[in-house]
Amino acid sequence: MAAAETASATIPSYIKGWVYSQYGKAADVLKLDSNVPVPELKDDQVLIKVVAASLNPVDSKRMLGYFKDTDNIPTVPGYDVAGVVVKVGNQVKNFKVGDEVYGDLNVKALEYPTKHGSLAEYTAAEEKVLALKPKNLSFVEAASLPLAIETAYEGLERSGLSAGQSILILGGAGGVGTQIIQLAKHVFGASKIAATSSTGKLDLLKSLGVDLPIDYTKVKYEDLPEKFDVVYDAVGETDRALKAVKEGGQVVTILPPGLPPAIVFILTSTGETLEKLKPYLESGKVKPLIDPKGTFPFSQAVEAFSYLDTNRATGKVVIYPFP
Repeated sequence: MAAAETASATIPSYIKGWVYSQYGKAADVLKLDSNVPVPELKDDQVLIKVVAASLNPVDSKRMLGYFKDTDNIPTVPGYDVAGVVVKVGNQVKNFKVGDEVYGDLNVKALEYPTKHGSLAEYTAAEEKVLALKPKNLSFVEAASLPLAIETAYEGLERSGLSAGQSILILGGAGGVGTQIIQLAKHVFGASKIAATSSTGKLDLLKSLGVDLPIDYTKVKYEDLPEKFDVVYDAVGETDRALKAVKEGGQVVTILPPGLPPAIVFILTSTGETLEKLKPYLESGKVKPLIDPKGTFPFSQAVEAFSYLDTNRATGKVVIYPFP
């Protein structure tokens, strides 16, 4: 434990973090605070010096007060994190000081999410939501993955997609959609992949492995003669999705309420999924996708949220570097 003690000696008591104390849009409520207390460590947690964090639509919805029944403020937002372990709780078995880790901090996305997320210089995370960062990925790339790739994987698993089947992905160019495409192809063995996007993103879909890119501004996918074994709805169009699935096929959606018989689910975050997908990430078969705007520095978190909220991002919006 000597290493942990040495590392903890350099950990400040107060740090910089982005905080909101009332609900609303980031531009109105998110403020930089230089006196955020470093989180107290529970026995099953590690303290992480944050190197990069990515934003997700759930961060914005939470900030708007969508989950206030199980949430409370003030809050440091941010689900996804990549960084270095600087201290470990007494019961932590798999990580040590100095490990480079990444993960989605919230076990259940909407139920009692942490008040101290990843948009601060340090954050605490339960051991079970973390995995060691693949060596071939930068911290920026790693930070872009957890919530999106875990959501993609859990939905594909729930859909029952198996090798040789076809899938239609609604919202193929987004943070989750870009991962669904790659996992459907390389992990689940789909024989045909169709996906929707706007006109300018069709080439991106092809580059990720989509056989049938569909321009949603010109084509109604539910009117296509071809139907699919699985439709994965990442945009909230379950009513239309149900018309595009084969009889006996399955629709899965990540946006409540969803319509029966579609499967609606909210991600359960686990480092096990990241470990399972590590070979695909390390081989380069499955790649992180960062928005072409690149990264927003920590000081521009508000601008990053404003951009995310336009729904025009391709892949993920990442906050980097941190102070």
